[in-house]
Amino acid sequence: MQQRDGIRGPVRLILSVCVVAALAAQLTACSDDSSPSDAASKAASAVSKAASAATEAGDAVASATAEAGRKFDEFKGGVDAKDEVKLDGTASPDSDGRATVGVTATNPTSSAKSYVVQVDFRDTGGNLLDTTVVTVNDVAGGASKGGTARSNRSLTGDVKTGVARAARH
Repeated sequence: MQQRDGIRGPVRLILSVCVVAALAAQLTACSDDSSPSDAASKAASAVSKAASAATEAGDAVASATAEAGRKFDEFKGGVDAKDEVKLDGTASPDSDGRATVGVTATNPTSSAKSYVVQVDFRDTGGNLLDTTVVTVNDVAGGASKGGTARSNRSLTGDVKTGVARAARH
């Protein structure tokens, strides 16, 4: 389900580029400077580039999702701790353009525990843009400790974050 949601955004991008390319082809065909075949060639090139970018974005999300699954699989003996983890504010870009958000784990037990947290980055339409896993180690009993979740690639636009899942052990 997440992969399908993550691909919805790139599909919209492809459709938008197709519409713009078709309009550009019509406008260019009306000018004296180029032939309809030149306009069609340019439109086809634009659509091809958009499709390539959309495929890369979809592949990046699928890869990040698979990597998150592997990291959770490595975290043996964990219990669900999603309600013990909070995100600190909203995502903001770092110097590389990657979205970052603070993560705080609060340990309700009496002994030190470690947390693994999957953070999803979504657009305003709810489409999955990226996902990452952050580990917060050695959170003392009855205490809180923070970390930072950082997207795997540069993200643009209004990025929403959420804790997809969390475990402690």
